[in-house]
Amino acid sequence: MMRKRHLAVALIATVLTFAACHGQDTYQKDAERLAPLLNWQAGSVVADVGAGDGEMTLEMSNRVGPTGQVYSTEIDDGKLARLQEMAAQHPNVTVMKAAVDATNLPAACCDSIVMRRVYHHIEHPAKFDASLFASLKPGGRLAIIDFPPRNSLPKVHEDVPKNRGGHGVAKQLVIEELTAAGFEMVATPDDWPDSDYCVVFRKPGE
Repeated sequence: MMRKRHLAVALIATVLTFAACHGQDTYQKDAERLAPLLNWQAGSVVADVGAGDGEMTLEMSNRVGPTGQVYSTEIDDGKLARLQEMAAQHPNVTVMKAAVDATNLPAACCDSIVMRRVYHHIEHPAKFDASLFASLKPGGRLAIIDFPPRNSLPKVHEDVPKNRGGHGVAKQLVIEELTAAGFEMVATPDDWPDSDYCVVFRKPGE
Protein backbone atom coordinates (compact mmCIF):
# COMPACT_ATOMS: atom_id res chain seq x y z
CA MET A 1 0.00 0.00 0.00
CA MET A 2 2.81 2.38 0.95
CA ARG A 3 4.66 1.52 -2.26
CA LYS A 4 1.59 2.34 -4.34
CA ARG A 5 1.25 5.66 -2.53
CA HIS A 6 4.88 6.55 -3.24
CA LEU A 7 4.44 5.62 -6.88
CA ALA A 8 1.32 7.79 -7.13
CA VAL A 9 3.10 10.76 -5.57
CA ALA A 10 6.06 10.29 -7.91
CA LEU A 11 3.74 10.12 -10.92
CA ILE A 12 1.93 13.32 -9.92
CA ALA A 13 5.25 15.10 -9.41
CA THR A 14 6.41 13.97 -12.85
CA VAL A 15 3.22 15.20 -14.51
CA LEU A 16 3.41 18.57 -12.76
CA THR A 17 7.06 18.99 -13.71
CA PHE A 18 6.30 18.14 -17.33
CA ALA A 19 3.42 20.63 -17.40
CA ALA A 20 5.58 23.38 -15.94
CA CYS A 21 8.41 22.72 -18.40
CA HIS A 22 5.99 22.47 -21.32
CA GLY A 23 4.38 25.79 -20.34
CA GLN A 24 7.75 27.52 -20.11
CA ASP A 25 8.75 25.97 -23.44
CA THR A 26 5.62 27.51 -24.98
CA TYR A 27 6.64 30.99 -23.81
CA GLN A 28 10.16 30.46 -25.16
CA LYS A 29 8.82 29.45 -28.56
CA ASP A 30 6.43 32.40 -28.64
CA ALA A 31 9.30 34.74 -27.75
CA GLU A 32 11.45 33.27 -30.52
CA ARG A 33 8.69 33.99 -33.04
CA LEU A 34 8.00 37.46 -31.65
CA ALA A 35 11.61 38.66 -31.56
CA PRO A 36 11.96 39.30 -35.32
CA LEU A 37 8.35 40.43 -35.72
CA LEU A 38 8.80 43.12 -33.04
CA ASN A 39 12.44 43.94 -33.79
CA TRP A 40 13.64 43.01 -30.30
CA GLN A 41 17.30 43.78 -29.78
CA ALA A 42 19.67 44.84 -27.03
CA GLY A 43 18.50 48.16 -25.63
CA SER A 44 14.87 47.88 -26.77
CA VAL A 45 12.10 49.18 -24.51
CA VAL A 46 9.25 46.68 -24.43
CA ALA A 47 6.12 45.94 -22.39
CA ASP A 48 4.36 42.75 -21.32
CA VAL A 49 0.79 43.96 -20.74
CA GLY A 50 -1.21 41.56 -18.59
CA ALA A 51 1.95 39.73 -17.58
CA GLY A 52 0.34 37.10 -15.35
CA ASP A 53 3.10 35.15 -13.61
CA GLY A 54 5.82 36.84 -15.68
CA GLU A 55 6.97 34.05 -18.00
CA MET A 56 6.94 36.29 -21.07
CA THR A 57 8.43 39.16 -19.06
CA LEU A 58 11.47 36.99 -18.33
CA GLU A 59 11.83 36.01 -21.98
CA MET A 60 11.69 39.67 -22.99
CA SER A 61 14.14 40.65 -20.26
CA ASN A 62 16.70 38.15 -21.55
CA ARG A 63 16.36 39.39 -25.12
CA VAL A 64 16.62 43.15 -24.56
CA GLY A 65 19.50 42.72 -22.11
CA PRO A 66 20.76 44.99 -19.34
CA THR A 67 20.64 48.07 -21.58
CA GLY A 68 16.99 47.44 -22.39
CA GLN A 69 13.84 47.97 -20.38
CA VAL A 70 10.81 45.76 -19.78
CA TYR A 71 7.56 47.12 -18.35
CA SER A 72 5.53 44.30 -16.80
CA THR A 73 1.92 45.24 -16.04
CA GLU A 74 -0.87 43.49 -14.18
CA ILE A 75 -4.16 44.40 -12.56
CA ASP A 76 -4.28 41.57 -10.00
CA ASP A 77 -2.60 42.49 -6.70
CA GLY A 78 -1.40 38.95 -5.99
CA LYS A 79 0.26 38.64 -9.38
CA LEU A 80 1.74 42.12 -9.00
CA ALA A 81 3.41 41.04 -5.77
CA ARG A 82 4.94 38.01 -7.46
CA LEU A 83 6.09 40.15 -10.39
CA GLN A 84 7.75 42.54 -7.94
CA GLU A 85 9.66 39.62 -6.39
CA MET A 86 10.82 38.58 -9.85
CA ALA A 87 11.78 42.14 -10.80
CA ALA A 88 14.03 42.34 -7.74
CA GLN A 89 16.24 39.78 -9.49
CA HIS A 90 16.07 41.46 -12.91
CA PRO A 91 17.08 45.15 -12.85
CA ASN A 92 15.77 45.82 -16.37
CA VAL A 93 12.18 44.95 -15.35
CA THR A 94 9.77 47.59 -14.03
CA VAL A 95 6.42 46.40 -12.64
CA MET A 96 3.36 48.63 -12.99
CA LYS A 97 -0.30 48.27 -12.02
CA ALA A 98 -2.61 48.46 -15.01
CA ALA A 99 -6.20 49.72 -15.07
CA VAL A 100 -9.26 48.11 -16.63
CA ASP A 101 -9.28 50.73 -19.38
CA ALA A 102 -5.61 51.78 -19.64
CA THR A 103 -2.09 50.36 -19.68
CA ASN A 104 -0.88 53.08 -17.27
CA LEU A 105 2.43 53.03 -19.17
CA PRO A 106 4.28 56.32 -19.78
CA ALA A 107 3.37 58.05 -23.04
CA ALA A 108 5.38 56.97 -26.09
CA CYS A 109 7.68 54.81 -23.94
CA CYS A 110 7.77 51.53 -25.83
CA ASP A 111 9.32 50.17 -28.98
CA SER A 112 6.93 47.23 -28.74
CA ILE A 113 4.14 45.78 -26.60
CA VAL A 114 2.94 42.19 -26.21
CA MET A 115 -0.48 41.04 -24.99
CA ARG A 116 -0.56 37.25 -24.74
CA ARG A 117 -4.02 35.74 -24.17
CA VAL A 118 -5.10 38.98 -22.50
CA TYR A 119 -7.03 40.97 -25.09
CA HIS A 120 -10.20 38.89 -24.78
CA HIS A 121 -10.43 39.95 -21.09
CA ILE A 122 -10.45 43.70 -21.88
CA GLU A 123 -13.66 45.33 -20.69
CA HIS A 124 -13.34 48.64 -22.56
CA PRO A 125 -11.57 47.88 -25.86
CA ALA A 126 -11.83 51.36 -27.41
CA LYS A 127 -10.31 53.07 -24.36
CA PHE A 128 -7.68 50.38 -23.86
CA ASP A 129 -6.68 50.42 -27.52
CA ALA A 130 -6.25 54.20 -27.37
CA SER A 131 -4.00 53.71 -24.35
CA LEU A 132 -1.93 51.09 -26.18
CA PHE A 133 -1.55 53.50 -29.08
CA ALA A 134 -0.41 56.29 -26.75
CA SER A 135 2.08 54.00 -24.99
CA LEU A 136 4.00 53.19 -28.18
CA LYS A 137 6.63 55.31 -29.86
CA PRO A 138 5.90 56.30 -33.49
CA GLY A 139 6.69 53.21 -35.54
CA GLY A 140 6.33 50.98 -32.47
CA ARG A 141 4.76 47.56 -32.78
CA LEU A 142 2.03 45.69 -30.91
CA ALA A 143 1.56 41.91 -30.90
CA ILE A 144 -1.76 40.39 -29.89
CA ILE A 145 -1.69 36.66 -29.21
CA ASP A 146 -5.12 35.24 -28.48
CA PHE A 147 -7.58 32.52 -29.48
CA PRO A 148 -11.04 32.30 -31.09
CA PRO A 149 -14.08 32.04 -28.80
CA ARG A 150 -14.35 28.63 -27.10
CA ASN A 151 -17.60 27.53 -25.53
CA SER A 152 -15.74 24.74 -23.72
CA LEU A 153 -14.00 27.27 -21.47
CA PRO A 154 -15.59 29.00 -18.45
CA LYS A 155 -17.38 32.22 -19.28
CA VAL A 156 -15.42 35.43 -18.88
CA HIS A 157 -16.77 38.10 -16.54
CA GLU A 158 -19.93 39.95 -17.56
CA ASP A 159 -18.24 43.30 -18.23
CA VAL A 160 -16.50 41.96 -21.34
CA PRO A 161 -18.32 43.09 -24.53
CA LYS A 162 -20.97 40.64 -25.70
CA ASN A 163 -19.62 40.62 -29.27
CA ARG A 164 -16.76 38.34 -28.12
CA GLY A 165 -19.11 35.39 -28.58
CA GLY A 166 -17.66 33.29 -25.75
CA HIS A 167 -14.32 32.88 -23.96
CA GLY A 168 -11.87 34.28 -26.51
CA VAL A 169 -12.08 36.82 -29.32
CA ALA A 170 -12.17 36.47 -33.10
CA LYS A 171 -9.03 37.54 -34.94
CA GLN A 172 -10.99 39.69 -37.37
CA LEU A 173 -12.61 41.57 -34.49
CA VAL A 174 -9.17 42.29 -32.99
CA ILE A 175 -8.03 43.65 -36.36
CA GLU A 176 -11.12 45.83 -36.72
CA GLU A 177 -10.85 47.31 -33.22
CA LEU A 178 -7.13 48.08 -33.35
CA THR A 179 -7.18 49.54 -36.86
CA ALA A 180 -10.07 51.75 -35.70
CA ALA A 181 -7.73 52.96 -32.93
CA GLY A 182 -5.19 54.07 -35.55
CA PHE A 183 -2.94 51.01 -35.83
CA GLU A 184 -1.75 49.53 -39.11
CA MET A 185 -1.79 45.74 -39.40
CA VAL A 186 1.69 44.45 -40.27
CA ALA A 187 1.47 40.66 -40.16
CA THR A 188 -0.63 37.72 -39.05
CA PRO A 189 1.55 34.59 -39.08
CA ASP A 190 -0.45 31.49 -39.97
CA ASP A 191 1.66 28.97 -38.06
CA TRP A 192 1.06 30.00 -34.45
CA PRO A 193 0.78 26.93 -32.16
CA ASP A 194 -1.86 25.72 -29.70
CA SER A 195 -4.82 27.02 -31.77
CA ASP A 196 -3.78 30.58 -30.96
CA TYR A 197 -3.31 33.34 -33.50
CA CYS A 198 -0.96 36.31 -33.57
CA VAL A 199 -1.58 39.69 -35.16
CA VAL A 200 1.16 42.34 -35.31
CA PHE A 201 0.25 46.01 -35.59
CA ARG A 202 2.29 49.16 -36.06
CA LYS A 203 1.76 52.70 -34.84
CA PRO A 204 2.27 55.02 -37.84
CA GLY A 205 5.37 57.18 -37.78
CA GLU A 206 9.12 56.82 -38.07
